[in-house]
Order: sequence, then C-alpha cells, then structure tokens
Amino acid sequence: MKTTTQQHLSKVPAVTLIFWIVKIAATTLGETGGDAVSMSMNLGYLVGTGIFAAIFVGMVIAQIAAKQFQPLLYWITIIATTTVGTTLADFADRSLGIGYAGGTSLLFALLLGSLFMWHRALGSVSVETVTSPTAEMFYWVTIMFSQTLGTALGDWTADTAGFGYVGAAIVFSALLALVVGAYYWTAISRTLLFWAAFILTRPLGAVVGDFLDKPVDAGGLALSRFTASAVLLVFIVACIFIFPQRAATRGH
Repeated sequence: MKTTTQQHLSKVPAVTLIFWIVKIAATTLGETGGDAVSMSMNLGYLVGTGIFAAIFVGMVIAQIAAKQFQPLLYWITIIATTTVGTTLADFADRSLGIGYAGGTSLLFALLLGSLFMWHRALGSVSVETVTSPTAEMFYWVTIMFSQTLGTALGDWTADTAGFGYVGAAIVFSALLALVVGAYYWTAISRTLLFWAAFILTRPLGAVVGDFLDKPVDAGGLALSRFTASAVLLVFIVACIFIFPQRAATRGH
C-alpha cells in the first residue's frame, strides 16, 4: 500500500530556480534543434514535425508509464515538446501561409481551450495535481500547445513587430520579470503565474535560439545549429545531474 507521501507525489518536478533555468535552456534547444532538422538537414517543416511528433508521443507514453518522477525522462519529454513546437509553428506560419499573427492567435486559442478542458475535467490545472494519467495527458497537450505558441509569438515579435532577436529577448525577459514580481508582491493565483511564466519562457528561448543560429545579416550570430544544440544539451544534462530535482508535492 502506498504511503500518504507517495500518494501525493506528482510526476513533474517542483517549481524551483533550477527548473526555470533548465526550461529556458530546453526551449532554446528546441529552436536550434528543430531548425537543424528542418532547415540544416533540408527535411522541411512537415517531415521535421512528423519526426518530432513521433518522438513526443513516445516520450509522453513513457512518462505516463513511469511509476514516479524521473528527471531525465521528464526533460527529454519537454525537449520533445519544444522541437515539435518549433517545426509545427514554422509549418503553420510559413508553409500554410497563415502568418505569425494568424498562427499565434490560433495556438493561443488552442492553449486556452486545453486549459479550460483540463480545469473542467479535473477541477484544477495546477502542476501539483499531475498525479494521474488523465492529468498527465492534459498537462503534456497543454505544454505542447504552449511551446508551439511560444515559437510563433517569438517569431512574430522578432520579425513582424520589428524588435529583432535581441529586442524580443529583452521584451520577454521584462515580461518574465513582471511575473516574478507578481509572484513575490501580489496575491495573484500561483497557478496562473506559473502558466504565464511557462508560456513566456518559450518565446524567450525561441528568439535566443534564433539569435544564436540565424545569419549575421539577419541579426543572428550564425553559429552552427548542431553545435549550439549539442552545447545546450550538455548543459541541460549537467544541470539535471548536478542539481537533483524533487517531485512536486500536491497540497491537501
């Protein structure tokens, strides 16, 4: 029989500073890794999306089948959501021709719909309640939409809105700072602030990734997508093993 503590352990990590550091690195890796497959390898957005979607589904199945929180498995699944989010957003924005604004609006609607259905079905969208297969499915679908939205939003801010990669990074960093301020100095729902921060870290990672690998004449550093992805992956793995993470604990 499970102990009370085990019954209330979530299969996702507690939200700590290292969680956000790894999350931003993972979203940046999603951008460089997704671009490496779809652009550098010339496979295109549709094929790239198919490859990463298959990996994403496989990782989610493994995550749900796991008996407890496993940091490496969790972050591999997160990386899978960021890479499929990158190629899927690029496919919708560019190949389907709906543009950044259209893609951002569509994905924002899908994200809100996912959160609404999750809350309606289980009564909460707090990560501490991700202790059942149903909650996990909602969790990962919501994350996939948020990662895809972040790519479209990052591209829209950097390109269409004209902020450039550095300017867009400053914008999203400032918005994240506001969320942090709201966390410490207001009574705004912690669940709402978590999802706001989770969503905003994705476009931040997207524009940082673009800054690293886009051509110099486009405002980037023109670094190798494969090299940047490898460095980011090593950094993420190092963080996972150097800074042990615990599972989130559901409140009573």
